[in-house]
Amino acid sequence: MDEISATKAGTYEFDKDFVVNRLGYGTMQLTGPGTWGPYKDGDQAVDVIKHAFDLGVNFVDTADSYGPWNADNYLAKALKEYPDSDKIFISDKVGQVRVGPNGWVPVGAPAFLRQEVELSLRKFNRDHEDLLFLHRIDSHYPIEDQIGELKKMQDEGKIKHIGISQVTMDELKSAQKVAKIDAVENMYNVGHHTGDDAIVDYCKEQGIAFLPWFPLDTGNLAKPDSPLNSIAEKYGVSSAQIALAWLLKRSDNILPIPGTSSVEHLKDNVSAANVQLSDEDFNKLSGLQK
Repeated sequence: MDEISATKAGTYEFDKDFVVNRLGYGTMQLTGPGTWGPYKDGDQAVDVIKHAFDLGVNFVDTADSYGPWNADNYLAKALKEYPDSDKIFISDKVGQVRVGPNGWVPVGAPAFLRQEVELSLRKFNRDHEDLLFLHRIDSHYPIEDQIGELKKMQDEGKIKHIGISQVTMDELKSAQKVAKIDAVENMYNVGHHTGDDAIVDYCKEQGIAFLPWFPLDTGNLAKPDSPLNSIAEKYGVSSAQIALAWLLKRSDNILPIPGTSSVEHLKDNVSAANVQLSDEDFNKLSGLQK
């Protein structure tokens, strides 16, 4: 049996001090229903995160709005209990609040963004954010003010890399006029990608990492008689592994961040690093849409 390790997915260099394994982990599922409240078993949530570290995952994506704060609490505990936690690169997000289960409201007031960064630094016991995303653009404030506040904190040494989430090409280019953007996080997967293919390619040209959220939203593509499932059977792996392998092959600036609350599913996801899709199968998958 092949070794299960995120190191086999290749690496991405944010800077000379931090090179991450491209297959990461997202904490969003470590909450209650509707991404609201605590996960049903907090110890299990922490255990899953530590297992991810053991499998070579050194890139974790989170947000203060997951719960809110519940996923961050589990991540903070896992980091505290893990011996080499200083080698874990944290991708964090601020600028969105919760108003109940499945309720999300962008809040881009500069003072609020600063407060959330300060609270996250306290939570994770760190003096800087490795990568900090504006979770959503708030239409009530100029993007120059929102990204500008993150740039101020970057200049103060509190943020190392700035990212922006769920944006159009025009919004990304507007943000670039205010600060150096090192990452974009948009919904992107084998079943939903044509709308953002141009952004992925632009990010590649600009030296910007692309984090696809909802990387396993395969939907009807994973039905027993679907092409995706047929390709998974051909390789003797799960449809999730094929979906992740497609992302890894799509472009070397893509850093998938699949989330799960199960150690078994975690192992299955990380095993995608062992799957090498042929060009023919990659092209076949690229033509699929839900």
